[in-house]
Amino acid sequence: MPIDPSLPFHPVRIAVLTVSDTRGLAEDRSGDTLVARIAAAGHVLAERMLLRDDVEAIVAQLESWIDDPAIDCVVTTGGTGVTGRDVTPEAVERVATKMIPGFGELFRWLSFAKIGTSTVQSRACACVARGTYIFALPGSTGAVKDGWDGILQDQLDSRHRPCNFVELMPRLLER
Repeated sequence: MPIDPSLPFHPVRIAVLTVSDTRGLAEDRSGDTLVARIAAAGHVLAERMLLRDDVEAIVAQLESWIDDPAIDCVVTTGGTGVTGRDVTPEAVERVATKMIPGFGELFRWLSFAKIGTSTVQSRACACVARGTYIFALPGSTGAVKDGWDGILQDQLDSRHRPCNFVELMPRLLER
């Protein structure tokens, strides 16, 4: 889809949360990949954190970022699988005002081209939570690239046409 160069670019302030029981920030290649893509796109890294697969801790951090007016969007990586410890989608659902089901569907469609039917093991999801976007990606660097390059790069660019998530930000709290 096209970028309209006659329109202004509006940087989005993005918080990045890596969810992992096996990595620390020093080994967080998927988080590093996401942070590099955010910067390359001209957006602002508002905060970055790594948490264990603990639904209460994830919910608490998401709530904190949702309530922070300096954060427009949260992108998580990790914890979207089907094992007992994978709880990121449950945390996202607990804070959600509105789910964005098409995000997970599109992510799995894009991922299918690269990893085939293994994509059904991903529970990538997205929502709006009290005016803040939250996008939950799987924890692999490939998944982060698929999610950012295939969806978020365009949808978080205010110049993307025919529409984008950024232009909706002022209206997310409408009643």
